[in-house]
Amino acid sequence: MLARGIRQPDFVYVIGDAYVDHPSFGHAIISRILESHGYSVGIISQPGWKEEDNIDVFGEPRLGFLVTAGNMDSMVNHFSVSKRRRETDAYSPGGVMGKRPDYATIVYCNLIRKKYKHAPIIIGGIEASLRRLAHYDYWSNKVRRSILLDSGADLISYGMGERSIIEIADALDSGIAIQDLTFVDGTVYKTRKREDIYDALKLPCFEQIKSEKEAYAKSFYMQYCNTDPFNGKRLFETYDEKLFVVQNPPAKPLSQEEMDDVYALPFTRTYHPSYAKAGGVPAIEEVKFSIVSSRGCFGGCNFCALTFHQGRIIQARSHASILKEAEMIADDPDFKGYIHDVGGPTANFREPSCRKQMEQGVCQKKQCLFPTPCKNLLVSHKDYLSLLRKLRALKKVKKVFIRSGIRYDYLLLDKDSSFLRELCEHHVSGQLKVAPEHISNAALEKMGKPSVEVYRRFCREYEKMNQKLGKKQYMVPYLMSSHPGSTLKEAVELAEFLRDFGYMPEQVQDFYPTPSTISTCMYYTGLHPCTMEKVYVAVNPHEKAMQRALIQYRDPKNYELVKEALLRAGRRDLIGFDSKCLIRPRRGEEALGKKHPPLRAKRKTIRNRHSKKTK
Repeated sequence: MLARGIRQPDFVYVIGDAYVDHPSFGHAIISRILESHGYSVGIISQPGWKEEDNIDVFGEPRLGFLVTAGNMDSMVNHFSVSKRRRETDAYSPGGVMGKRPDYATIVYCNLIRKKYKHAPIIIGGIEASLRRLAHYDYWSNKVRRSILLDSGADLISYGMGERSIIEIADALDSGIAIQDLTFVDGTVYKTRKREDIYDALKLPCFEQIKSEKEAYAKSFYMQYCNTDPFNGKRLFETYDEKLFVVQNPPAKPLSQEEMDDVYALPFTRTYHPSYAKAGGVPAIEEVKFSIVSSRGCFGGCNFCALTFHQGRIIQARSHASILKEAEMIADDPDFKGYIHDVGGPTANFREPSCRKQMEQGVCQKKQCLFPTPCKNLLVSHKDYLSLLRKLRALKKVKKVFIRSGIRYDYLLLDKDSSFLRELCEHHVSGQLKVAPEHISNAALEKMGKPSVEVYRRFCREYEKMNQKLGKKQYMVPYLMSSHPGSTLKEAVELAEFLRDFGYMPEQVQDFYPTPSTISTCMYYTGLHPCTMEKVYVAVNPHEKAMQRALIQYRDPKNYELVKEALLRAGRRDLIGFDSKCLIRPRRGEEALGKKHPPLRAKRKTIRNRHSKKTK
């Protein structure tokens, strides 16, 4: 800082992750984009939170503090779905767990506020973004207030914050007080002046949604319908009738030129050198040789929070920008010729789903793909195919993989099979990972996923294409247990599918209720917020364990759970020796499925036949 003539940084950025200067890390993008606009940023990474002095490294910044928990919600980072503390943290030096507190954004802000009573504090990142209004918190099992209030911060920059952070910085630099920054899209502020809130929709008050689950579901749906930057309305929540939390409409999506500018910033593309002794930061390994080509997703899965964070409008980088990054990757001494991924939330989404979106926004109460594809949906893989071909043609590149996931229902809508052919021929490393999540239509409907018939059709097309190419490649489905709407009946149905498919997954994702998803709203309220119909929810840990065990019914450790689940579901026919049975009865137990001669009788028959033959 001193060498650069900086006596006081404009911003001090407190982050829960180790600092990795790579565009896959939100703190790197925000700090680099501020720097490109002439602002200096001092980083305090993973400060100790038990002493105030740890926040005082740079002193008080000229314009304000920025705070983020990191690339993940700190509670998801710390705990599994069973609420057991994880052993490692991929975003910390050496993967060491415990470098950040629970509810990190709140703890860091409270630490700052003790030391600097009046310094502006702006919070952002996934934790602040998805907790910006009152929300159900799975780990404490209660409805919590907006994180803006519990943290004591002045402003939230939610979503992908490139636009809002510069507007905030410029406003503060011009002398506008943080309390007067009520006009920036993509931000949430608090006020005690009801008369200053204009052109806004009133959400149910905090006390109401805290005590009435139906009110919570209605409030969530109002928020869900206003996540679009073009047609989303301003929203506000009331606390104690004297305090209001106001959410401004989302920031407008970046143009292709703006996206290119962000990814052209001078990232060093690695972790800070001070982490080398600890072995570096494990999270960089997943993205070091991968390329982000787009952001946003119109897939609309109910268990995904992308609608609330990146939005449904696709924003994509130009081919030139991506190729330039690929060449930089190829020059890395550790590069072995393999680009691990080229994609985004959904790899084969490169363009907005229909022509009207960049002017009118996405439909508030309709999905692009669910329950059936919209008649206005634009389906084409031509641009993505062209990009992949250019990447494959680079001198140092041997193979380009697609690992960020594809939407197979969207792929099947393309009448041109070129993408499927080149996917199988060039971009699969023996196994293609797809995410049907379930195969029971009753469960899939609550997930916002296409019917099982679509998945079966894709399996057939994938197999047929590989046979045509003379390749032996397989498919690995991602599956989820205990999602709202899934009873033991649906779990058994999934187990039967896996039996017939000849596949048992090594890992199963139990549904994880994270903030700001339709599925989490269903989990907490037992209501589908879009329709207000009642939804069955498996909340008992034992039932959740049974649903998970059914997916891995071949594992001997799961035998008792599988047996209990089958009996409870009234499926005694699946316990026996028939090829359709999931498990066999143990020695001394009567077969409950199709009966076969006992093992001793079979041996006697064989012995008798042998005796006759000998005579």
